[in-house]
Amino acid sequence: MKTAISIPDQIFTAAEQTAKRLGISRSELYASAVRDYVESHMAEAVTEKLNQVYSVEESSLDSNLQSLQSSSLNSEDW
Repeated sequence: MKTAISIPDQIFTAAEQTAKRLGISRSELYASAVRDYVESHMAEAVTEKLNQVYSVEESSLDSNLQSLQSSSLNSEDW
């Protein structure tokens, strides 16, 4: 797909130099950069969802058992 974008001159110049150094077209460079950016944000979204899931504490332990377990930790040498 063709698209038009506006970027600062300094970034354009750096991108041109990078594409030439790598021996790839400008389109390949931009497509690769956008793909990497999207993938990194997809990973962040997964991490965010996992953090949401694990941020909710649900314990099905009997309160007496939980109390006993908690008190036993204080006597342990770490």
